[in-house]
Amino acid sequence: MKLTTLSASAALMATTAIADIETRSVTFENEGATLSGTLYLPEGHEGAPLPVVVVTGAWTSVQEQMPANYAREMVERGFAAFTFDFRGWGKSGDLPQNVRFVESPAAKTSDIRAAFETVATLPEVDASQINGLGICASAGYMVDAVAGNGLVQRIGLVAPWLQDEGIVEAVYGGEEGVKGLISVSQAAEAAGGQIIPAAGPEGAEGVLMPIGGYYYEADRGAIPEYDNQWNNAGWEGWLTYHPADNPQRLDKPLAIVHSESAAIPQGVRTFLNGFAGDATMQWLEGVTQFDFYDNPEDVKRAADTVATHFRAEIES
Repeated sequence: MKLTTLSASAALMATTAIADIETRSVTFENEGATLSGTLYLPEGHEGAPLPVVVVTGAWTSVQEQMPANYAREMVERGFAAFTFDFRGWGKSGDLPQNVRFVESPAAKTSDIRAAFETVATLPEVDASQINGLGICASAGYMVDAVAGNGLVQRIGLVAPWLQDEGIVEAVYGGEEGVKGLISVSQAAEAAGGQIIPAAGPEGAEGVLMPIGGYYYEADRGAIPEYDNQWNNAGWEGWLTYHPADNPQRLDKPLAIVHSESAAIPQGVRTFLNGFAGDATMQWLEGVTQFDFYDNPEDVKRAADTVATHFRAEIES
């Protein structure tokens, strides 16, 4: 592996501010469902087709949260950007059997592949310059969707949640805790689903994330578009998903921005140790997982790094 490590003080790509960004809705189909997407462009763009970045967000999220923040940053750096709601979330259609709010790695990976196929057909997009940017939980899905995909040139990951079996057990209560959640998942699936709130105040019971913060704050992630729902039927698929185990599947140049103060940085190190390709790694100091979602300074620094990485394909 060729690894380039950037310090927090490394020179960053100059950002040319664009006064206005315009969006248009784009719907597309995948596995029998209609998905709702948004194309981000410089306002009044009428020139040559632009390189594009497909942006995906954290678990339970909708496109108006952290994906929209990074999409705007990509447009300010000369790209078109595309966000969408996964099946079962936001404005998109359901998963099979009318299921919603299941964190399904397989379904979300399939949806990302369908998004790549969709943007390749858009007249505003240069189909030879398609990139993927995955944030938090969707980092693994993005790796899976990009690996072996001839439509995609490069991949960036911001605050990636790249777990393996050891990390899963450390986070979710050891081997017994994981087994217990898988039992909950199987019972919920047999019952046709069991919906609980995704976010709540610190210490709340019966909530996926009883921690307050981003998803619970109205001026941050608790926006009207956010579903704030979790289906317990999704636990088994999530807990048995180990994207850090197979980094060699990725055959595209990679850039990662993370922090030791954010979630499971050890997963990044495990992934990079097994990755044989070209990688750029930037560790930022003192940046929390939620800071990467919407803190303007941290979002801009992460966007600079991944945009520079994507731009290298164009300039080569």
